Amino acid sequence: MTIKLEKKIVDYSVVKVEEEAAAAAAESAAAKVSEMADVIHMHEKLQRPEMLLGSTYKIKTPLSEHSLYVTINDVVLNPGTNHELRRPFEIFINSKNMDHFQWIVALTRIISAVFRKGGDVTFLVEELRSVFDPRGGYFKKGGKYMPSLVGEIGDAIECHMRMIGLLKDDGLDEHQQALLAEKRAQFESAAAQAESKGESGDFPAGSQLCAKCNTKAAIQMDGCMTCLNCGDSKCG
Repeated sequence: MTIKLEKKIVDYSVVKVEEEAAAAAAESAAAKVSEMADVIHMHEKLQRPEMLLGSTYKIKTPLSEHSLYVTINDVVLNPGTNHELRRPFEIFINSKNMDHFQWIVALTRIISAVFRKGGDVTFLVEELRSVFDPRGGYFKKGGKYMPSLVGEIGDAIECHMRMIGLLKDDGLDEHQQALLAEKRAQFESAAAQAESKGESGDFPAGSQLCAKCNTKAAIQMDGCMTCLNCGDSKCG
């Protein structure tokens, strides 16, 4: 390609490879900054879209003959880009039982306001699950202990946050999974006996409450208590 010079050459310099690389890096960084400037983050002034994605969770407790239905609607931020995120935007709780109507409406409005505020909203789970009913808690299906109705609402929110990726499930490593599989195999007969007696649950009869995951799944094995749900063991 021929380039015609309109002016006289008065000076020249050789561009080094390092300088070219530095210039390219600076240009790339500037492009990323420009791209991030267009990224929409969750904040309280974000307008509610006409349509939101939502999930509904059914809560059936021994405290009432009527179930509660927890609906959490999510907003999708930056759709179709590398920065696409799904975040909770609002929550509704419905039930035929009107005994708790007043405080449930207040709770849903406060939680929805926290959702729309943005930032890290995962703290809501522990705050709600740490509420204890003075009359005592109860075990939900599967043997997990719920300290209160508010605590189970927090459990439903945690389940939703894990579903949309806001909370990460640490899970168990291969060694822990193999250990739990061995423990479960040893207790299959006991579980079958419990089922024949009409006892519900996914874990053996006589299991104790695990202090770590609040599930009735801790059994005495090899001289120490081991949880068949989360793998917590007094033996380390």
